[in-house]
Parts: sequence; C-alpha cells; structure tokens
Amino acid sequence: MQATQYIGNKTFKVLEKEIEAPASGEVRIKVAYVGVCGTDVHIYHGMMDKRVDIPETIGHEMSGVIDAIGDGVTDFSVGEKVVVRPLDDRKVKPSDKGFNHICEELKFIGIDSPGAMQQYWNVPAFTLHKLKENTDLKLAALIEPLSVAAHDVRLSGLVAGETAVVLGGGPIGLLVALVAKEVGAQVIISEVNEKRVSKAKALGLDAVNPINIDLVEYVKEKTDGRRADVVFEVAGVQPALDVMCEVAGIRGRIVMVAIHGQKKEVDLFKFFWKELKLIGARVYEKEDYEKAITLITENQLPFEDMITDVQPLSNIQQVFKNIDNNPDGLKVLMDCQL
Repeated sequence: MQATQYIGNKTFKVLEKEIEAPASGEVRIKVAYVGVCGTDVHIYHGMMDKRVDIPETIGHEMSGVIDAIGDGVTDFSVGEKVVVRPLDDRKVKPSDKGFNHICEELKFIGIDSPGAMQQYWNVPAFTLHKLKENTDLKLAALIEPLSVAAHDVRLSGLVAGETAVVLGGGPIGLLVALVAKEVGAQVIISEVNEKRVSKAKALGLDAVNPINIDLVEYVKEKTDGRRADVVFEVAGVQPALDVMCEVAGIRGRIVMVAIHGQKKEVDLFKFFWKELKLIGARVYEKEDYEKAITLITENQLPFEDMITDVQPLSNIQQVFKNIDNNPDGLKVLMDCQL
C-alpha cells in the first residue's frame, strides 16, 4: 500500500508498505479522503517536532470504509462507512472527572500516533463512528472539524434568536458560523482577509472586514444596541482579544476556540462590568461527532463549497506547498486511493 511520512524539514515522503492485519480490538480502514488541518500545517512547519515521533504518518480529518476487523471487535462490519474520532483516552484517571476528551494523558491520534494519510489505517475500534450507507465520503472528511464547531456552539449555550459574532473566517470559523446559523442564531463573521470575507458571503453568511468598518458599531446596529450574546474567538490574534469584550453584550458568553500558545492581554474589567463569561472549548465529545454526522448526512448546509481542492495522496508534498502559497483557501482534501 501507499503511505506518507513526515520526515522533518518541511518534507514528506511517499513509500510502499505492507498492509497490516488489525490487532485485537482494532479495525483496518480503507481510507477514502483526508483533510489537511491547521495542525498538520504546523507539523509541516516543524512547530511540533518535539511532539511528533519523526518519521510519522500524520492526519486525522478522514473518512473511509472498514476493510478488516481484529479479534474482539463485535460492533462493526466489513464494508461499513466510518469516520474516526481521533482521541485515545485509554489512560483516563478519576481526577479527569469523566471528561475523557480532555483527560490529562490524552493522546491525539494522527499527532501522537500514526494517522490517516495512507491507503489503509489500523485504529482502535472505540474511536469509530458509523456513517449511513448513502453518506458522501468526500463530505464526511469534514466531520472532524465540523465536530469542533458543534462542540464550540454547544458549550456556548447559543439558542435561536440570539446573535453570535465569529472572530475569524478560516475553515473552523466558517464551520462555527454555519452551525450557529443552523441553530437559528443571527451570525456575523469578522475577518480581515477580503477573499475569505467574500467566501463567507458566498456561503450565505453576514461577513465584514474590521479594518474597513467599526465592528462594534456594526454589531450594535444589527442588534438594536444589545451587541452579541455569544462571541467565538477563532482568530487567535491580539486584535481579536481586544474586540471580543467590546462586541459582547451584557452577560455575553465568549468561547475561546483559538489556541493561544503564549499569554495575552485581556480586558478583565469588561468581564466585571458586563458580567461576561469566558468558556474554554477543546476538541469534541461523542455527541458532537453525532451532531456533525447528522449535519453532513442531511447536507442542508453548503459543505461542498468548503472544499477548495482535492489531490491524490501521492501529491502530499505539493499539497502542503500549495497551502503555504495560498493561505486564502479553505479545506484541501487528499484522495487516499489515488
């Protein structure tokens, strides 16, 4: 079979490997599509070399079909369409309080262990979620990032009739906006990249560039002065942190979606003055995956328009170069059977 490996120094190699039988408790998946995540790009840039066991096959946004089943696996059958929820929580402890998805010793499959950028992939059966037979496997590769969005929106407590402001119009920001709109909220996206603003509008979303307009005044105008009930901080930059407390209304909820690797300034006075709430959100839980699967299966949202390119697995090196050269793109998929 064909497999890829990240070998460091912004380099991938494509190699031939033997197809391995699944171990006890595992299934073997014939991988259909793998999406390239921002984390994969960070790995490509060497930002996670201390964590990734180089050389390593990476990738976790995937879809596929069960090809073989190991001993002890009884809930799945060969030929079923599936996706993987890539969280290995087998070292969960009582101190984790039952929140296995963020347990202290959580391992992320595709980063801390081999991932999906290969034609066949052996994974623990407990990570699988079944898809319906008619599910489009290309769209199903969006289920993992869509689950992130579903988790963020669920934790926010957003309900129909409320207003949500999404700071950042990249792939996750757009998915958060689509899920929030599906809930029945008024959604406004703030994004500084004009091409992404245009893309958001093409998806039927209200999007503005805060460089060109006063975002706070725009939100006030759209809400009769109430401002936002929920703010999703997805941009991960200081200007977003500066404005999030301003666009949030009284008792607004701010969901921290972006990863901030360093300490940043936040106007805590606004939290006191308006009784704001800050909510951390990380990865997803089983129910978020099921929500994402339902949305993909129903396919009532413009998910096809989120996919900007599909390339053969063998083109992996060029795929990552292209992402660097075209930061305006949204979701790139690799066809693992080409």
